[in-house]
Amino acid sequence: MPLPPARPGSAGAVYFSLLGPLSAVIDGRPLPLGPRKQRLVLATLLSRPNTPVPVDVLTDVVWPEGPPRTARKNLQVYVSAARALFGGADGDDRDRVVHDCGGYRLRVEEGELDTLRFRTLARAGRAAGERGDLRTAARLLREALDLWGERPPLHDLRDSAGVAEEAERLEARCLTVYEDWAEAEIETGRAGSALDGLRDLVERHPYRERLRAAWMNSLHQTGRQAEALAVYDDYRQLLARELGLEPSPAMTGLYRAMLGEGRASRPSAPRSAAAGVSLPADSRHFTGREDELARLLDVSGGPDGAVLVVSGPAGVGKSALAVRAAHLLADRFPDGRVHVRARREDGAARGRNDMLDELGRLCGAGGPARPDPAQAENAWQDWLSRHRALIVLDDVADEASVRGLLPRSGRCSVLLTARGQLAGLEAAHRTALTAPGEDEALELLGTLIGEDRLRTDRAAALRVVRACGGLPLAVAVSGMRLAVLRHLPLAEYADRLEDSAGVLDELVAGDVSVRSRLAAGWRDLGASDRGALVRLAGPAWDGGFTLERAMTALDRDERGTIRAVESLIDSGAVTSPAGEVTAHAALYEVPRLLCLFAREEAGREGAGAREPAPLPGSGASRLLSRG
Repeated sequence: MPLPPARPGSAGAVYFSLLGPLSAVIDGRPLPLGPRKQRLVLATLLSRPNTPVPVDVLTDVVWPEGPPRTARKNLQVYVSAARALFGGADGDDRDRVVHDCGGYRLRVEEGELDTLRFRTLARAGRAAGERGDLRTAARLLREALDLWGERPPLHDLRDSAGVAEEAERLEARCLTVYEDWAEAEIETGRAGSALDGLRDLVERHPYRERLRAAWMNSLHQTGRQAEALAVYDDYRQLLARELGLEPSPAMTGLYRAMLGEGRASRPSAPRSAAAGVSLPADSRHFTGREDELARLLDVSGGPDGAVLVVSGPAGVGKSALAVRAAHLLADRFPDGRVHVRARREDGAARGRNDMLDELGRLCGAGGPARPDPAQAENAWQDWLSRHRALIVLDDVADEASVRGLLPRSGRCSVLLTARGQLAGLEAAHRTALTAPGEDEALELLGTLIGEDRLRTDRAAALRVVRACGGLPLAVAVSGMRLAVLRHLPLAEYADRLEDSAGVLDELVAGDVSVRSRLAAGWRDLGASDRGALVRLAGPAWDGGFTLERAMTALDRDERGTIRAVESLIDSGAVTSPAGEVTAHAALYEVPRLLCLFAREEAGREGAGAREPAPLPGSGASRLLSRG
């Protein structure tokens, strides 16, 4: 897909590019980015802009076959060289690369990095399309696509597996935006502008149905009906020959509409599938999580069935992510998309047979009236083996409650959300959520209180986000409160949240309470885990805790401490580094609000744990940004 090269930012600013070879320019003058290993470090930091990247992640990217003893020192040299390079370009008053949370963070504005600009334009284009302004949508999406260079992203560094993975994610996003753009062009009667590009992309991605449908529509709209029908026939034969599948009902409906000279547009879910759709409404305030969402769509929407687990602390946004993915996968699951809560209203876990009955009713998979559990499970497994559906099991308590519900064969996918890791489930694709970065949290707050109000005091808004520990639920509740209390200055509300004695009382909006959500997670913990969490709340407060600090807080030996910490990781109360690292080098974290809740419960229940060190009071600045 030949596109113009990415355009540089404003005069005097450094402009970074990942959508092609890694590069940086200032006033049209390229900056020398150093040797290959230093470029790998920069590419990884720019792939996660404004987000701390752990040292172990950088180490794996630079030395995939095993780091030397001097790896950490070498990384420090590469970072120092980058600081000197950017310092000379930006001036001495700005430090772009900072040490943060056991790693490094590269600070960059939207206008200084092509991938950030691409993301902003793509979001704006999709929002315009949702409003029905398709011409604006097409223009914005085209601007996003025009940022791409003629060569694949980061093609000069793809021999590194970590960089190659990021480049593939970028290409997947580009494909989705191209599909959005082509569909907008077709809807506005300008199908001819998308024809050539769609043909090239279909040749490179022959199984991607949205591309095929857009190509068919563009051919049909430009009067080339025979070619449009041939596209469908080629696709049908490809699926039958390679996968033993048929095109989706939506794609078949599009083909039949063209045969009957009906109006053809983007394919939609067939009427017969509507009975199998039972999803909560998609949140209008969903922001960020682009990488996690892309992984869910890629795995769950593939030709084979899959089991996916999205885990993380209470309030981190697991359910919102799962529901968003289910809504976006409409064309991949013609036999339905079904959402079932795995807990009752009081937070107690539902039994497997209870959920099995609901699934049978929603999907029409029931056996005889009042079947015994074995009959019901067999009927459900038979239905799964013969259909292509997506099942969302939300807020799962443990593995035993869902084992009989997961497909043993066939092309259905099951997406589970859980606070714990559900480590006992085999062959599951796992996504562990932590609190998002500050930029995404601010974006969420802005969708609730309005961008104008956020801009009036961005510093206070940032204090609100940090006092919430970045937890999406807490940020959302803050936004809902501030949307009602229009008179309340952001700085005054930030002062309230920074008071550790009253923050949980502030995080209530109507019937939505952060404390009640934390309480549900607390009830799931055993007595031993509760006691350990209370003791670790103090050391965890100031940015996380190491194994040595945990041994002191728990008053246990190394083996006992590791078991206690790993038990809390399994339950979702403690987060651990994403990459491999020894127990002694790891930095473990507990969300700030969970620390406060644990202290509350210790005082209320009179737990026998040793009293942890007092937590900081109002104005504390060292708040956890990951939960």
